Amino acid sequence: MAFREIDDDLWEIIQKYLPPTKPHIGRPRRDPRGLINGILYVLTTGCTWHDVPEKYGTKSTVHRY
Repeated sequence: MAFREIDDDLWEIIQKYLPPTKPHIGRPRRDPRGLINGILYVLTTGCTWHDVPEKYGTKSTVHRY
């Protein structure tokens, strides 16, 4: 199975089920869409968390999310 990122239509559906973002102090948060794409990348390709492409976030950030 080939990996495909979440398209805009599917993101609208998924976004409804995510908790609202809280105001925070400090470093800005990563885009949740990119993090979910990183999680789906690992699940689809079967790679390790260490091999997650940098465009989805750091391996530890994607893993924690």
